[in-house]
Amino acid sequence: MRKLISTAALAAALMPAMAWAQAVGAPALRPDQAAFRAIYKELVETNTELSDGSCTLAAERMATRLRAAGYSDADLHPYAAPGHPKEGGLVAVLKGTDPKARPMLLLGHIDVVEAKREDWVRDPFTLIEENGYFYGRGTADMKAQDAVWVDTMIRFKQDGFHPRRDIKLALTCGEETASAFNGAHYLATQERDLIDAAFALTEGAGGRLDASGKPIALNVEAGQKFPQDFRLEVTNPGGHSSRPTKDNAIYHLAGGLIRISQYDFPVEFTDSSRAYFEKMGPLVGGEMGGAMSAVAKDGADAKAAAVVETDPGYNGMIHTTCVATMLDAGHATNALPQRARANINCRIFPGTTVEQVRDKLEALVADPEIKVTTLGARSEVSKAPPPLTPQIMKPIEAMAGKLWPGVPVIPVLTAGATDGAFLTPAGIPTYGVSGMFGDPDGGGVHGLNERIRVTSLYNGRDFLYGLVRIYAMED
Repeated sequence: MRKLISTAALAAALMPAMAWAQAVGAPALRPDQAAFRAIYKELVETNTELSDGSCTLAAERMATRLRAAGYSDADLHPYAAPGHPKEGGLVAVLKGTDPKARPMLLLGHIDVVEAKREDWVRDPFTLIEENGYFYGRGTADMKAQDAVWVDTMIRFKQDGFHPRRDIKLALTCGEETASAFNGAHYLATQERDLIDAAFALTEGAGGRLDASGKPIALNVEAGQKFPQDFRLEVTNPGGHSSRPTKDNAIYHLAGGLIRISQYDFPVEFTDSSRAYFEKMGPLVGGEMGGAMSAVAKDGADAKAAAVVETDPGYNGMIHTTCVATMLDAGHATNALPQRARANINCRIFPGTTVEQVRDKLEALVADPEIKVTTLGARSEVSKAPPPLTPQIMKPIEAMAGKLWPGVPVIPVLTAGATDGAFLTPAGIPTYGVSGMFGDPDGGGVHGLNERIRVTSLYNGRDFLYGLVRIYAMED
């Protein structure tokens, strides 16, 4: 591995941002920060929901910014698959100086989870900065990192930086909806040469803050659970609501859902997730920290597991989880329901099969009237995560040490799923790391009033810029 720039020079470049992040009242933004904020704002305020948004528009707007920074049309590769005009994306390339050095890829999905304005306190598609947070759909997942990727590519071009290896940027659509056209899968299977790379960086793991906002640890993804949807369905002859009967499709379904809600899958660990709990326990401290250490030592410790399960983030890391996410029942207000359906979204622990989970759900509902169906898989089940080699970890640890001295870097099994599930099997090892620290409550990601700390975003920007620069010059 070559040394890119001196430690002193990099530290000096980061000091203004660090001072800004630590200030009680943030001063006016530097020009480069203001330029980044404009990119971020444009991305957040471009609706990219599957129902009524357009990833293609967001990609076009980012292409316009890259073109204005000096990228030629030959460097920019917009794409949209037939039949999916609003689900397009963009690949951009900054050419390297060494044709023998394999490229690196910056991967980011630009689609977002649906957000209903009537449910939100603030307009989800207006970037609002308030009380030290940015609010809006996608502010954290994952337009924050998308904006950093675009900003990094622009800064490199404007600064005349000549990387040793090609740096590729891929903005894709479809990550948030299992049944949607997925841009990462399309590129991996239909345009593989366009995104060919030695490795890729994407979302998947950030940092964890304690209740006071103090960084506890910076995480790097070391594997992820497999997402799978199941449908629970009850059909019934129905009838007039004035002639009620206990044989009601909604009642059958509701009973099954309650039984699922009361079940916890067994505690499990991978080597990396056990190591995570062993290291995080002493850092978290208190009752929760003690429980984390105890459950890592003995997964059968029900008392410790019960404490860990009170934290949704930690709970998702210690076993398979299944939760009801959507309901659809009945056809008229004055009729007995003829059909009732629910979607169960499961996050399956490595080593457990989809069939095993389906069979368990069927046993849990314990009702022959409830049909349990496995829906289409989002991706193939990953056999193993890419290895966290020294070539990957050392730059992360070096950058983390500059921005957050004393904060450990800890690999983590993530409960969520990323588009790395499509790239890693295609021969592009994909690593989840963002450098953006989040609140213990999850920051409203996928829910109402999504937010990210302003300091977390700007520090994450500095972290990723320095990290990409290091990787770009490696042997």
